[in-house]
Amino acid sequence: MILEVAETVFALATASMVVYLIRHFVFTFTVLRRAKNTTKAASAEHVAFEPTVAILIPARDEENVIGRLLQRMVELTYPKDKLQVTVVNDGSSDNTGRIADEYAKQYAFIKVLHRDRRDGGKGKAAAMNAGLRQSIGEIVLCFDADYCPQREIVEKLVEGFADPTVGAVQGRVVVLNEPQNTVTRLVALERIGGYRVDQEARDTLSLTPQFGGTVGGFRRSLLERLGGWDESTLAEDTDLTFRTRLAGYKIRYVGGAECYEEAVDNWKAYRKQRYRWALGHMQCCLRHSWKVIKSKRLKMKEKVDGLLLLHVYFMPIVALVSFLIGVPLVVFKLSEFVGALWFSVPVSLYSFVGNFAPFF
Repeated sequence: MILEVAETVFALATASMVVYLIRHFVFTFTVLRRAKNTTKAASAEHVAFEPTVAILIPARDEENVIGRLLQRMVELTYPKDKLQVTVVNDGSSDNTGRIADEYAKQYAFIKVLHRDRRDGGKGKAAAMNAGLRQSIGEIVLCFDADYCPQREIVEKLVEGFADPTVGAVQGRVVVLNEPQNTVTRLVALERIGGYRVDQEARDTLSLTPQFGGTVGGFRRSLLERLGGWDESTLAEDTDLTFRTRLAGYKIRYVGGAECYEEAVDNWKAYRKQRYRWALGHMQCCLRHSWKVIKSKRLKMKEKVDGLLLLHVYFMPIVALVSFLIGVPLVVFKLSEFVGALWFSVPVSLYSFVGNFAPFF
Protein backbone atom coordinates (compact mmCIF):
# COMPACT_ATOMS: atom_id res chain seq x y z
CA MET A 1 0.00 0.00 0.00
CA ILE A 2 2.77 2.44 0.98
CA LEU A 3 4.69 1.58 -2.20
CA GLU A 4 1.62 2.28 -4.33
CA VAL A 5 1.08 5.64 -2.67
CA ALA A 6 4.75 6.53 -3.17
CA GLU A 7 4.58 5.59 -6.85
CA THR A 8 1.42 7.64 -7.32
CA VAL A 9 2.86 10.73 -5.62
CA PHE A 10 6.07 10.37 -7.59
CA ALA A 11 4.16 10.03 -10.87
CA LEU A 12 2.07 13.14 -10.15
CA ALA A 13 5.16 15.15 -9.18
CA THR A 14 6.96 14.08 -12.33
CA ALA A 15 3.90 14.90 -14.46
CA SER A 16 3.77 18.39 -12.94
CA MET A 17 7.43 18.95 -13.74
CA VAL A 18 6.94 17.71 -17.30
CA VAL A 19 4.24 20.36 -17.77
CA TYR A 20 6.67 23.08 -16.68
CA LEU A 21 9.38 21.50 -18.83
CA ILE A 22 7.14 21.84 -21.90
CA ARG A 23 6.28 25.40 -20.85
CA HIS A 24 9.98 26.33 -20.61
CA PHE A 25 10.68 24.96 -24.08
CA VAL A 26 7.64 26.66 -25.63
CA PHE A 27 8.69 30.00 -24.13
CA THR A 28 12.32 29.58 -25.17
CA PHE A 29 11.55 28.63 -28.78
CA THR A 30 8.96 31.43 -29.01
CA VAL A 31 11.59 34.00 -28.04
CA LEU A 32 14.21 32.54 -30.37
CA ARG A 33 11.75 32.56 -33.25
CA ARG A 34 10.78 36.14 -32.55
CA ALA A 35 14.43 37.19 -32.41
CA LYS A 36 14.88 35.94 -35.98
CA ASN A 37 11.83 37.85 -37.18
CA THR A 38 13.67 41.17 -37.39
CA THR A 39 11.57 42.41 -40.30
CA LYS A 40 8.43 42.49 -38.23
CA ALA A 41 10.14 44.30 -35.36
CA ALA A 42 11.67 46.88 -37.69
CA SER A 43 8.36 47.68 -39.35
CA ALA A 44 6.54 48.46 -36.11
CA GLU A 45 5.06 51.97 -36.22
CA HIS A 46 5.62 54.45 -33.41
CA VAL A 47 2.41 55.64 -31.79
CA ALA A 48 2.35 59.32 -30.77
CA PHE A 49 0.66 59.13 -27.36
CA GLU A 50 1.45 61.57 -24.57
CA PRO A 51 -0.95 61.29 -21.62
CA THR A 52 -0.26 62.94 -18.29
CA VAL A 53 1.98 60.68 -16.21
CA ALA A 54 2.54 60.29 -12.48
CA ILE A 55 5.74 58.55 -11.34
CA LEU A 56 5.72 57.12 -7.82
CA ILE A 57 9.01 56.43 -6.02
CA PRO A 58 8.66 54.73 -2.61
CA ALA A 59 11.83 55.30 -0.59
CA ARG A 60 12.83 54.24 2.91
CA ASP A 61 16.43 54.87 4.01
CA GLU A 62 17.67 55.21 0.42
CA GLU A 63 20.10 58.13 0.80
CA ASN A 64 22.78 56.30 -1.19
CA VAL A 65 20.67 55.95 -4.34
CA ILE A 66 17.74 58.38 -4.28
CA GLY A 67 19.84 61.24 -5.68
CA ARG A 68 20.88 59.18 -8.71
CA LEU A 69 17.27 58.27 -9.51
CA LEU A 70 15.98 61.84 -9.10
CA GLN A 71 18.76 63.14 -11.32
CA ARG A 72 17.58 60.68 -13.95
CA MET A 73 14.00 61.96 -13.47
CA VAL A 74 15.30 65.41 -14.34
CA GLU A 75 16.95 63.99 -17.45
CA LEU A 76 13.82 62.19 -18.72
CA THR A 77 12.86 63.22 -22.25
CA TYR A 78 9.11 63.11 -21.59
CA PRO A 79 7.46 66.58 -21.59
CA LYS A 80 7.79 67.93 -18.05
CA ASP A 81 4.44 69.74 -18.28
CA LYS A 82 2.80 66.31 -18.51
CA LEU A 83 4.90 64.69 -15.81
CA GLN A 84 4.70 64.59 -12.02
CA VAL A 85 7.22 62.72 -9.88
CA THR A 86 6.19 61.92 -6.30
CA VAL A 87 8.79 60.65 -3.87
CA VAL A 88 7.21 58.89 -0.89
CA ASN A 89 9.68 59.31 1.96
CA ASP A 90 8.39 56.36 3.94
CA GLY A 91 9.56 57.05 7.48
CA SER A 92 13.26 57.24 6.60
CA SER A 93 15.78 57.74 9.40
CA ASP A 94 18.58 58.93 7.10
CA ASN A 95 18.90 61.81 4.60
CA THR A 96 16.49 60.40 2.00
CA GLY A 97 13.88 63.09 2.69
CA ARG A 98 16.40 65.94 2.68
CA ILE A 99 17.88 64.89 -0.67
CA ALA A 100 14.39 64.58 -2.19
CA ASP A 101 13.41 68.00 -0.84
CA GLU A 102 16.46 69.57 -2.50
CA TYR A 103 15.31 68.28 -5.89
CA ALA A 104 11.73 69.36 -5.21
CA LYS A 105 12.89 72.93 -4.54
CA GLN A 106 14.69 73.04 -7.89
CA TYR A 107 12.12 71.29 -10.08
CA ALA A 108 8.40 72.00 -9.91
CA PHE A 109 7.38 68.61 -11.33
CA ILE A 110 9.00 66.78 -8.38
CA LYS A 111 6.96 66.46 -5.18
CA VAL A 112 7.86 64.85 -1.85
CA LEU A 113 5.41 63.16 0.48
CA HIS A 114 6.87 62.72 3.95
CA ARG A 115 5.48 59.90 6.09
CA ASP A 116 6.69 59.84 9.68
CA ARG A 117 7.69 56.68 11.51
CA ARG A 118 4.18 56.30 12.89
CA ASP A 119 2.53 56.18 9.45
CA GLY A 120 5.47 54.99 7.35
CA GLY A 121 7.40 51.74 7.26
CA LYS A 122 4.30 49.60 6.80
CA GLY A 123 5.34 48.16 3.48
CA LYS A 124 5.71 49.20 -0.13
CA ALA A 125 2.00 48.79 -0.88
CA ALA A 126 1.03 51.29 1.83
CA ALA A 127 3.61 53.78 0.56
CA MET A 128 2.37 53.41 -3.02
CA ASN A 129 -1.25 53.96 -1.99
CA ALA A 130 -0.26 57.11 -0.11
CA GLY A 131 1.60 58.38 -3.17
CA LEU A 132 -1.30 57.51 -5.45
CA ARG A 133 -3.67 59.66 -3.41
CA GLN A 134 -1.31 62.65 -3.61
CA SER A 135 -0.46 62.39 -7.30
CA ILE A 136 -2.13 63.28 -10.57
CA GLY A 137 -1.78 61.75 -14.03
CA GLU A 138 -3.74 59.44 -16.32
CA ILE A 139 -0.95 56.87 -16.20
CA VAL A 140 0.79 55.87 -12.96
CA LEU A 141 4.34 54.50 -13.27
CA CYS A 142 6.46 53.01 -10.47
CA PHE A 143 10.21 52.96 -9.89
CA ASP A 144 12.06 51.61 -6.88
CA ALA A 145 14.62 54.01 -5.43
CA ASP A 146 17.63 51.83 -6.30
CA TYR A 147 16.80 51.68 -10.01
CA CYS A 148 18.06 53.85 -12.85
CA PRO A 149 15.83 53.97 -15.98
CA GLN A 150 16.60 54.98 -19.53
CA ARG A 151 16.00 58.66 -20.31
CA GLU A 152 13.27 57.80 -22.81
CA ILE A 153 11.62 55.09 -20.72
CA VAL A 154 8.37 56.98 -20.07
CA GLU A 155 7.61 57.27 -23.79
CA LYS A 156 8.27 53.56 -24.24
CA LEU A 157 6.07 52.50 -21.33
CA VAL A 158 3.08 54.76 -22.00
CA GLU A 159 2.93 53.85 -25.69
CA GLY A 160 1.18 50.59 -24.81
CA PHE A 161 -1.69 52.50 -23.20
CA ALA A 162 -2.71 53.85 -26.59
CA ASP A 163 -4.66 50.59 -26.76
CA PRO A 164 -7.70 51.11 -24.47
CA THR A 165 -7.79 47.39 -23.60
CA VAL A 166 -4.34 47.61 -21.96
CA GLY A 167 -4.50 48.23 -18.23
CA ALA A 168 -0.84 47.77 -17.28
CA VAL A 169 2.63 47.66 -18.81
CA GLN A 170 5.93 46.20 -17.62
CA GLY A 171 9.43 47.15 -18.71
CA ARG A 172 12.64 45.14 -18.50
CA VAL A 173 14.93 45.00 -15.47
CA VAL A 174 18.66 44.72 -16.18
CA VAL A 175 21.25 44.04 -13.47
CA LEU A 176 23.82 46.82 -13.31
CA ASN A 177 26.35 45.16 -10.97
CA GLU A 178 26.35 41.72 -12.61
CA PRO A 179 30.17 41.17 -12.57
CA GLN A 180 30.48 41.89 -8.83
CA ASN A 181 30.26 38.33 -7.46
CA THR A 182 28.46 34.98 -7.72
CA VAL A 183 25.25 36.28 -6.17
CA THR A 184 24.92 39.20 -8.57
CA ARG A 185 25.64 36.91 -11.52
CA LEU A 186 22.92 34.56 -10.31
CA VAL A 187 20.43 37.43 -10.01
CA ALA A 188 21.39 38.61 -13.51
CA LEU A 189 20.72 35.13 -14.87
CA GLU A 190 17.34 35.10 -13.14
CA ARG A 191 16.47 38.48 -14.63
CA ILE A 192 17.46 37.36 -18.12
CA GLY A 193 15.40 34.20 -17.81
CA GLY A 194 12.44 36.02 -16.30
CA TYR A 195 12.32 38.96 -18.69
CA ARG A 196 14.01 37.86 -21.93
CA VAL A 197 12.30 34.47 -21.87
CA ASP A 198 9.19 34.38 -19.67
CA GLN A 199 7.89 37.93 -20.05
CA GLU A 200 8.69 38.27 -23.73
CA ALA A 201 7.16 34.89 -24.57
CA ARG A 202 3.98 35.65 -22.65
CA ASP A 203 3.58 38.94 -24.46
CA THR A 204 4.22 37.33 -27.86
CA LEU A 205 1.75 34.52 -27.16
CA SER A 206 -0.91 36.92 -25.81
CA LEU A 207 -0.79 35.40 -22.34
CA THR A 208 -0.17 37.23 -19.05
CA PRO A 209 3.05 39.21 -18.65
CA GLN A 210 3.64 39.78 -14.95
CA PHE A 211 3.81 43.22 -13.35
CA GLY A 212 7.03 43.14 -11.35
CA GLY A 213 6.32 45.95 -8.89
CA THR A 214 8.69 48.42 -10.55
CA VAL A 215 9.59 49.65 -14.05
CA GLY A 216 5.94 49.55 -15.07
CA GLY A 217 2.57 51.05 -14.36
CA PHE A 218 -1.20 51.20 -14.67
CA ARG A 219 -4.06 53.33 -15.84
CA ARG A 220 -5.12 55.46 -12.89
CA SER A 221 -8.78 54.71 -13.58
CA LEU A 222 -8.06 50.99 -13.27
CA LEU A 223 -5.97 51.39 -10.11
CA GLU A 224 -8.73 53.39 -8.45
CA ARG A 225 -11.33 50.87 -9.55
CA LEU A 226 -9.26 48.04 -8.04
CA GLY A 227 -8.66 49.94 -4.82
CA GLY A 228 -4.93 50.42 -5.38
CA TRP A 229 -2.24 48.14 -3.97
CA ASP A 230 -3.33 45.43 -1.54
CA GLU A 231 -1.50 46.10 1.72
CA SER A 232 -2.29 42.67 3.15
CA THR A 233 -0.11 40.65 0.77
CA LEU A 234 3.67 40.32 0.50
CA ALA A 235 3.48 40.21 -3.32
CA GLU A 236 1.33 43.21 -4.16
CA ASP A 237 2.74 43.18 -7.70
CA THR A 238 1.58 39.63 -8.47
CA ASP A 239 -1.75 40.38 -6.81
CA LEU A 240 -2.26 43.43 -9.04
CA THR A 241 -1.26 41.38 -12.08
CA PHE A 242 -4.13 38.98 -11.61
CA ARG A 243 -6.65 41.56 -10.45
CA THR A 244 -5.92 43.47 -13.66
CA ARG A 245 -6.41 40.39 -15.84
CA LEU A 246 -9.54 39.29 -13.97
CA ALA A 247 -10.95 42.79 -14.53
CA GLY A 248 -10.68 42.18 -18.27
CA TYR A 249 -7.60 44.29 -19.06
CA LYS A 250 -4.41 43.23 -20.85
CA ILE A 251 -0.86 43.59 -19.57
CA ARG A 252 1.87 44.37 -22.08
CA TYR A 253 5.60 43.71 -21.73
CA VAL A 254 7.91 46.33 -23.26
CA GLY A 255 11.34 44.75 -23.58
CA GLY A 256 12.90 47.90 -24.98
CA ALA A 257 12.05 49.90 -21.85
CA GLU A 258 15.12 49.06 -19.79
CA CYS A 259 15.81 50.00 -16.20
CA TYR A 260 19.02 49.17 -14.37
CA GLU A 261 19.15 47.81 -10.82
CA GLU A 262 21.75 47.21 -8.14
CA ALA A 263 21.12 43.55 -7.33
CA VAL A 264 21.54 42.13 -3.83
CA ASP A 265 25.16 41.04 -3.44
CA ASN A 266 25.17 38.57 -0.53
CA TRP A 267 23.45 35.27 0.22
CA LYS A 268 21.63 36.53 3.32
CA ALA A 269 19.93 39.36 1.45
CA TYR A 270 19.26 37.05 -1.51
CA ARG A 271 17.56 34.45 0.72
CA LYS A 272 15.49 37.08 2.54
CA GLN A 273 14.31 38.65 -0.71
CA ARG A 274 13.43 35.37 -2.39
CA TYR A 275 11.68 34.03 0.70
CA ARG A 276 9.41 37.08 0.75
CA TRP A 277 8.72 36.75 -2.98
CA ALA A 278 7.91 33.05 -2.66
CA LEU A 279 5.64 33.49 0.35
CA GLY A 280 3.79 36.41 -1.23
CA HIS A 281 3.42 34.53 -4.51
CA MET A 282 1.96 31.54 -2.68
CA GLN A 283 -0.52 33.86 -0.97
CA CYS A 284 -1.62 35.09 -4.40
CA CYS A 285 -1.87 31.50 -5.61
CA LEU A 286 -4.32 30.61 -2.85
CA ARG A 287 -6.24 33.84 -3.40
CA HIS A 288 -6.57 33.89 -7.19
CA SER A 289 -6.35 30.32 -8.55
CA TRP A 290 -10.05 29.57 -8.29
CA LYS A 291 -10.93 33.02 -9.65
CA VAL A 292 -8.75 32.33 -12.70
CA ILE A 293 -10.46 28.99 -13.25
CA LYS A 294 -13.95 30.52 -13.03
CA SER A 295 -13.19 33.67 -15.03
CA LYS A 296 -15.26 34.20 -18.17
CA ARG A 297 -12.89 36.93 -19.36
CA LEU A 298 -9.88 34.67 -19.81
CA LYS A 299 -9.34 32.24 -22.66
CA MET A 300 -8.36 28.66 -21.87
CA LYS A 301 -4.69 29.23 -22.73
CA GLU A 302 -4.66 32.30 -20.49
CA LYS A 303 -6.12 30.30 -17.62
CA VAL A 304 -3.53 27.55 -18.03
CA ASP A 305 -0.68 30.06 -18.18
CA GLY A 306 -2.10 31.96 -15.21
CA LEU A 307 -2.32 28.83 -13.07
CA LEU A 308 1.22 27.79 -13.99
CA LEU A 309 2.45 31.25 -13.07
CA LEU A 310 0.61 31.21 -9.75
CA HIS A 311 1.98 27.79 -8.80
CA VAL A 312 5.57 28.31 -9.95
CA TYR A 313 7.01 28.76 -6.46
CA PHE A 314 5.60 25.40 -5.43
CA MET A 315 7.72 23.65 -8.04
CA PRO A 316 10.96 23.48 -6.00
CA ILE A 317 8.93 21.71 -3.32
CA VAL A 318 7.49 19.32 -5.90
CA ALA A 319 10.98 18.64 -7.30
CA LEU A 320 12.33 17.97 -3.81
CA VAL A 321 9.49 15.54 -3.05
CA SER A 322 10.11 13.71 -6.31
CA PHE A 323 13.78 13.28 -5.36
CA LEU A 324 13.04 12.09 -1.83
CA ILE A 325 10.59 9.49 -3.14
CA GLY A 326 12.24 8.65 -6.45
CA VAL A 327 15.81 8.03 -5.31
CA PRO A 328 14.89 5.16 -2.92
CA LEU A 329 12.58 3.68 -5.55
CA VAL A 330 15.42 3.64 -8.08
CA VAL A 331 18.35 2.73 -5.84
CA PHE A 332 16.62 -0.09 -4.01
CA LYS A 333 14.54 -1.15 -7.03
CA LEU A 334 11.35 -1.00 -5.01
CA SER A 335 9.20 -0.30 -8.05
CA GLU A 336 8.53 -2.29 -11.20
CA PHE A 337 8.76 1.01 -13.08
CA VAL A 338 12.43 1.56 -12.19
CA GLY A 339 13.48 1.99 -15.83
CA ALA A 340 10.85 4.61 -16.43
CA LEU A 341 11.78 6.45 -13.24
CA TRP A 342 15.18 7.39 -14.65
CA PHE A 343 13.28 9.66 -17.04
CA SER A 344 12.47 11.89 -14.07
CA VAL A 345 16.11 12.72 -13.35
CA PRO A 346 16.69 15.24 -16.18
CA VAL A 347 13.15 16.54 -15.73
CA SER A 348 13.76 17.14 -12.02
CA LEU A 349 17.09 18.83 -12.65
CA TYR A 350 15.50 21.08 -15.24
CA SER A 351 12.70 21.98 -12.84
CA PHE A 352 15.23 22.95 -10.19
CA VAL A 353 16.88 25.51 -12.46
CA GLY A 354 13.83 26.57 -14.50
CA ASN A 355 14.62 29.28 -17.02
CA PHE A 356 18.35 28.98 -16.30
CA ALA A 357 18.34 25.72 -18.28
CA PRO A 358 18.42 27.21 -21.81
CA PHE A 359 21.53 29.21 -20.84
CA PHE A 360 23.29 26.20 -19.35
